Amino acid sequence: MPNRKGLLAPQNTFLDTIATRFDGTHSNFVLGNAQVTAHPIVYCSDGFCELTGYPRAQIMQKGCACKFLYGADTTDDQKAQIEKSLEFKSELKMEVILYKKNNTPFWCLLDIVPIKNEKAEVVLFLASHKDITHTKTVEFCDNMYDSDANGNVDPEAPPANYGRRRSRAVLYQLSGHYTKDNRRKSKLKLNNTLLQPTEAPLPEYKTAAIEKSRFVLTHYGIFKTCWDWLILVATIYVAIMVPYNAAFRKQERSDSPPPVRDVVVEMLFIIDIGLHFRTTFVNRKGEVVSNPKVIALHYVKGWFILDLLAALPFDLFQTATIMPSLDNEESLIHLLKLTRLLRLARLLQKMDRYSQFSAAILSLLMLCFTLAAHWLACIWYFIADRERVTNSWLTGLAEKLDTNITLVSNADKYATALYFTCSSLTSVGFGNVAANTFPEKIFSILMMLVGALMHAMVFGNVTAIVQRMYARRSQYQSKFRDLKDFLKLHQIPKDLKQRVEDYFQTMWALNHGIDPHETLKEFPEELRGDVSMHLHKEILSLPIFEPACHGCLKLLSLHIRTAFCAPGEYLVHKGDALHYIYYLSNGSMEVVQCNMVVAILGKGDLVGSDISQQMTAGCDVVIKSRCDVRALTYCDLKSIYIPGLVEVLRLYPEFQIEFQNDIQHDLTYNLREGYEAESTESENGHGAQPSLTLPSISEDDEVDEDDDGQRLLTARDNGTSKRSLSECGDGSTMEIQAELMTLAQEMRSLVKNLEKNTRSTGTQTDNVSSSAWASSPSII
Repeated sequence: MPNRKGLLAPQNTFLDTIATRFDGTHSNFVLGNAQVTAHPIVYCSDGFCELTGYPRAQIMQKGCACKFLYGADTTDDQKAQIEKSLEFKSELKMEVILYKKNNTPFWCLLDIVPIKNEKAEVVLFLASHKDITHTKTVEFCDNMYDSDANGNVDPEAPPANYGRRRSRAVLYQLSGHYTKDNRRKSKLKLNNTLLQPTEAPLPEYKTAAIEKSRFVLTHYGIFKTCWDWLILVATIYVAIMVPYNAAFRKQERSDSPPPVRDVVVEMLFIIDIGLHFRTTFVNRKGEVVSNPKVIALHYVKGWFILDLLAALPFDLFQTATIMPSLDNEESLIHLLKLTRLLRLARLLQKMDRYSQFSAAILSLLMLCFTLAAHWLACIWYFIADRERVTNSWLTGLAEKLDTNITLVSNADKYATALYFTCSSLTSVGFGNVAANTFPEKIFSILMMLVGALMHAMVFGNVTAIVQRMYARRSQYQSKFRDLKDFLKLHQIPKDLKQRVEDYFQTMWALNHGIDPHETLKEFPEELRGDVSMHLHKEILSLPIFEPACHGCLKLLSLHIRTAFCAPGEYLVHKGDALHYIYYLSNGSMEVVQCNMVVAILGKGDLVGSDISQQMTAGCDVVIKSRCDVRALTYCDLKSIYIPGLVEVLRLYPEFQIEFQNDIQHDLTYNLREGYEAESTESENGHGAQPSLTLPSISEDDEVDEDDDGQRLLTARDNGTSKRSLSECGDGSTMEIQAELMTLAQEMRSLVKNLEKNTRSTGTQTDNVSSSAWASSPSII
């Protein structure tokens, strides 16, 4: 499991803090919204409900002035003071008579405290109500008994308002707003041991980050991360050098000064213990704990003992003669240093953090195997050194080197021991270094057993890690092999087979076999919406979605899918039901109608259908395509599911109307059947009649009368002609046809007369006819 950073999101803990402070002693309060004129109640405590007798449902959203508690004995002056305090957002302390739900009056100690946010704006009112009826009754009785017959008050009696002051002091001590009055300082001084006023202010209503002392380190910070790596290096150094020194350097004088590097490692371990007392941790609830006392207690109960034993400075103890050397035990110090190997438990704890990194796990496993071989080599030499008088493997090594056993260097001894342990752990050995004595044989047997277990564990894990590293590639090869077997089994044609394989390979290159919707289905809708908005931010940034609110875009993103189309593939066929609006992210496509290309689509184009019929008739209506859409290149598309889009738009009526109008203009090409006829009618004008073909002019129907042309010109000049074509728009079709026929006959007569006049009068007639045409523009 990777290292948990903890829950670090800023939180608004105001209500929790208020509930904690007012628990038990004084819990009769309501919270009112100060930013609304009526100051509605936004929170009501259980104690207030018990005090007044009203259920919470009847109290919520009523004014925090609690006018429903007013009665006959509640004076107008008291009501005015409450209203003034709320209006000017000021603090108020007063005693007032209020009434419970059963009309029972009670004396109430009312305290109204404004609560500010981080911008010093008053956002809430804390209205506290304390029942002081018993205190007022006792006060009234005390006043009666403490007075003599003449009305004099006993000087030793407590003040009349003592109970009220004490109740208010308790309230403001709990809320952190208790202030000392200089005039009453001497009187309140006696109660300091009881009240214990604190300087903590009333919590602000704001979202605040987790607070921690600046002397506390975060377990996920940069400094702590670097420090952990430094301690890791020191731990590996200890794991290597401590066993080596205990085995090969036992003959060194114990009173010699320790190496500097060993002292440095000891100091690092000691400092690490101190840092752990000031480092945050994640509790079982996932929260980051930054309280120093809780941190210290948690560390003492955990790793403190092991860390302390591993950090004991034996070298410093020896140098300071705290632990004097013993005769015949020169290696005692080195053996005691073996306790530092307990730090390896920390390393094993942190290995889970890197379990998701295959390369890191592989390196750690090889490191563990190497360390095991190193430790066993040290033990192998230690046994042989004890058996030096007999025929041990050291004797054989000295004979092979043709030298005295005491003159063999530590390097030769260590290399030979490490060679034997590695060969024994990975195999059964080669026999050139063998166990001769009884202790050596016993150790060899144990080492072979350990080697078998380590071989199975380390190399088995290595195999699993390598398989995990190539898991995606194996999955791709397995699916592609299944696909080829399927195509071969069903004898798919070569062209279709190539298209299927191209599609599979391209889709795998885009998503690596990961379905985002299948991956995110276990997450809450809010989180899925945020991820979907990031995945489909390209289409959601189109101008048509600009008026939509954030919540609408989040719901829309859940209905967007990613699609791919290879060259020559049909995205939509003519007559297909249209369920999606497509956005072309990359590539180019063509729209074909009646074997003619009517549109070419490129990157950023929208194609599909408008949603006017779905919004009016519902999603059950079937909208069909009037064209074919075919890919020209490899195309990446985003598709919006139309039924899901309609469902979301109905939740946002304001955006629905705007989107319904804009989609008709923003679609690069509308594929809906019937859209072309509707657009033609809209171009001719709203409610316009279909265009009619004018009757052709034939010379067979010529009229020979000359005066007809002159009469028509005169009628046109006097404004008594028939209606022009533009004036016939409101009539019926038959009336338009009759008018057009009449106009055509008049035009034929006019043309005939003009031809006759031209032949008879020549140029004069031409001038007259030209003026006639100019004076009669309605004919044209």
